[in-house]
Amino acid sequence: MKPSAYSAASAAARVPAQPGAADAHRERDVHRSGAPGRSGAPGRGGDRDRGGEQGRGGSEDRARGAGEPVGAARGEHTHSEPPAPRPRVVVQRSSVRGQVLDALRTALLSGELRPGEVYSAPALGERFGVSATPVREAMQQLAVEGAVEVVPNRGFRVVRRGDRELAELAEVRALLEAPVWLRLSRTVPAERWAELRPLAESTVRAASSGCPATYAEADRAFHRAVLALAGNEQLVAIAGDVHRRAQWPPAGAGAGRGRAGLIADAHEHTALLDALIAGDQELVRALVGEHFTAAR
Repeated sequence: MKPSAYSAASAAARVPAQPGAADAHRERDVHRSGAPGRSGAPGRGGDRDRGGEQGRGGSEDRARGAGEPVGAARGEHTHSEPPAPRPRVVVQRSSVRGQVLDALRTALLSGELRPGEVYSAPALGERFGVSATPVREAMQQLAVEGAVEVVPNRGFRVVRRGDRELAELAEVRALLEAPVWLRLSRTVPAERWAELRPLAESTVRAASSGCPATYAEADRAFHRAVLALAGNEQLVAIAGDVHRRAQWPPAGAGAGRGRAGLIADAHEHTALLDALIAGDQELVRALVGEHFTAAR
């Protein structure tokens, strides 16, 4: 591919002229025009056009302006330079947004933000000691996850979750995850399952704390690690999104399942892991069915 006029002009501005380069250019002009010196081809305006343009400021400056900023040869900045790096404050704001998002998720799971209620970004920002901007960005993410919905000119309403919706989400989770668990039970060696023991035990500790938000995170981490054994990143992402949606408490449930319900769910993880390590296919099938069929 031939270099563009802009690239050629930029290269010429950066590379010093070599001895005899001007003579070589003049010889090519003679060859192309059939006339001596620097004049153009007869009948095309030649020196008359060149001179006229130079008298009005020069065609070369205008040509350079179309492809290259004037002064490029003097070491000034050109458009070909990469843009300056963005300030670090953007990274800091992203960190604030993440912290606000975690706080909002905890408030939703604990029932502190009640289903059906509308909350404004400025009011929540004052509550968390931040501006409304990171709150609004975090709420937009929660809207994508199905936890809240946008109310124009007012804020965000916490979505009311009915039993039917939670049952449907549980069914979707079962369709996505259960076949994968059963397939992995036949192909993954016992030592690989044993490596997941710390994650299963962490769900038990999280459940014992009685904090729904703490347990929700540990629960997703364990399921994510199991599905990762299948080597399908899209499966992990989609199943994780459905899992998170299924964890939002239904309307009128307050903090959702109590401590006893969380502990029972967590012990299903350890029982499943024991069966997987032992290679007991029948028990694995029964436990997987029990774990995914009940509305979570």
